[in-house]
Amino acid sequence: MMTRTSSVRSQVDPLSLALLPPPTESDSDRQARLRKEAEARRISEQIDEELKADRRKWERSKGDVKLLLLGQAESGKSTLQKQFQLMYSPSSIESERMSWRTVVYFNVVRSIKKILAMLEVWDDIDDGTDSQSALERQELSNDEFSVLGPCKLGNQALGPSASPTAPSPIANQPSEAVRTPAKASSISELRLRLHSLVRTEPQLADRLSGGVSAAGCGKGEVFVRSGWQARTIQKGQDLVGKRQRRSLNQPSEPAKVGIAGQASDRPPTSLSTLDTDPLIEEVASMLEQSQDDIRTLWEHPVVRALISKRKLKLDEWSEFFLNDIGRISARGYIPSTDDILHARIQTMGVSEHVFDVDVHGRTLTWHLYDVGGARGQRHTWVPYFDDANAIIFVSPVSAFDQYLEEDPRTNRIDDSLQLFTQICSNQLLKRVHLVLFLNKTDILRKKLERGLRVSKYILSYGERPNEYEPVVNYFRAHFQQVHRRNNENRRVLYVHLTNVTDTSATQDIIANVRDSIFRGYLKSAALV
Repeated sequence: MMTRTSSVRSQVDPLSLALLPPPTESDSDRQARLRKEAEARRISEQIDEELKADRRKWERSKGDVKLLLLGQAESGKSTLQKQFQLMYSPSSIESERMSWRTVVYFNVVRSIKKILAMLEVWDDIDDGTDSQSALERQELSNDEFSVLGPCKLGNQALGPSASPTAPSPIANQPSEAVRTPAKASSISELRLRLHSLVRTEPQLADRLSGGVSAAGCGKGEVFVRSGWQARTIQKGQDLVGKRQRRSLNQPSEPAKVGIAGQASDRPPTSLSTLDTDPLIEEVASMLEQSQDDIRTLWEHPVVRALISKRKLKLDEWSEFFLNDIGRISARGYIPSTDDILHARIQTMGVSEHVFDVDVHGRTLTWHLYDVGGARGQRHTWVPYFDDANAIIFVSPVSAFDQYLEEDPRTNRIDDSLQLFTQICSNQLLKRVHLVLFLNKTDILRKKLERGLRVSKYILSYGERPNEYEPVVNYFRAHFQQVHRRNNENRRVLYVHLTNVTDTSATQDIIANVRDSIFRGYLKSAALV
C-alpha cells in the first residue's frame, strides 16, 4: 500500500499534524499539555505587548532631546550633571543625599592619606645625620614652634626646579620666624594617631566601586557605575541585616563602642538608613574623634610650606573639605548641596539621566548622558553619537599645569584640545548642536594670582601677559580655531566661561544653553 504524501495543493498543514496529540493520550497528559500550551500563549502575548510598548516608547523618544556631556576626566562633567539635576529634578538629589556622605568621607580620608604620604617622602630624603628627621627638626620646643618662612636649599630657593632627591630644605630655617604660642604635634605623632582612619580608605573605595576597577585609567583611581547611590545604600542595609541576624543568635551585647571607648549614640536621620551602615558609622566616629588631629595636620607649617611651594599638590575638593573639617566630622553630618557639588568620584561608562524640561510652554524629555572621561573609557561614547541632538564639551582651563593620570607626559590642555578635535571632526556629529564650557575659571584665577606662569607649561603662550583675560582668550581662540578647521556645515559654536560649582551662575548658563539647544532642535525638526 502506497503512503500518500502531501502536495503543494494539499489543504493539510504538516505542522498541525505534527502538533496533534497522540491517540493514546491520557486525561492527565492532556491536562498537562493544555497547561503548557496556555503558558506558552501567555509568554508569547507578553512578548508581543513588550515589543509594542518598546515601539511606542521609541516613537515617543524620537521627539526627545539627547544631550551628551563630553570631556576628559576631572573636567567637571559630573558636577554639571548635578546642576542639571538640581534645576530639573531636585527631588532626586534629596533621595540620594545620604549616599554622598560615603563619597565625602572617602575624599577626606584620601586627602589625609596623600598629605601623610608626601610628608613621608620628604622625611625619607633626610641625610640621617641627626636623630631627628628633617621634618621633626621643624618642631622647636614643647612650648612654641616656628612657622616656615621662605624655604632655602643652601643658597637656592625651593621652587619647581628644585631636585626632589636633594636634602630636605625644611632643615634650613631662617632665624627670623613668626612665633605661635601653641604646642605643635610632631608629624610622626599625627601619622600614628591618624593611621586607623587612613586604613579605612580601601574599604570606602570598595564600597563605592563595588570592587570593580577600570582598565586603561590612572593608577589608584576609584570609578563608580551608573546607579552607585542605590547600591551603596543597599550594601549598608545588607550589612545591617547580617549584623541583626547574628545578634539574634548571640547573647545581648553592650552598646556599640567607638575607637576611643565611648558609646556610639549618633542620632539617626530620616533621609536614609545609610546612617546605620557599620563602615560609615565607624568612619564617622573616627572623624569625629580625630578632627583636632586632622585640623592640626592641615594647618601644620610644614604642610602649608609644601603646598605654597607646590611640592604638595591637592585637588580643589581636598581644600574645600579639609577647610571645613569641623562641620564634616560633626555628629549627624548630612552632606550639603555644596558638598555634593564638590565631592569627587570618577564615572565609569555612561550614565543616563532623564529630565522633563519646560521650554517656553512646551515640555520635552531630555536624556542627559554623563560619560567617563578617562582615556580607557572614551570608547564607550561612540554608540551615543548617532542620535545625539547636542553636546556640551567641558574643558578645564585651570589644568594648564597638570598632566594626565594615564599618561604623565601629556598636558591636560593638549589632551583636551586633541579630544575636542576628534569630536568636531567626527562625521556622526557634524550636525549636532555644539556648546563649549571652558570650566574651572575660578581655580585659574587663583593660580594666576599666586604667580603660576602659563608659559612654563604651555610654551606657545610665549611672552603674553600672565593675567586672567589674556590667558582665557588664548585658550578660547585655540578651541575656536579647532572648530573652524572642522566646520564644513557652518555650525555655530557656543562658548561659555564657567565655574560649575557656582550654582547660581551655572543655572543661568544652563538656561541659556537650554534655549539655544531648543532652537536647534526646532530647526532640525523643520518646525521653524
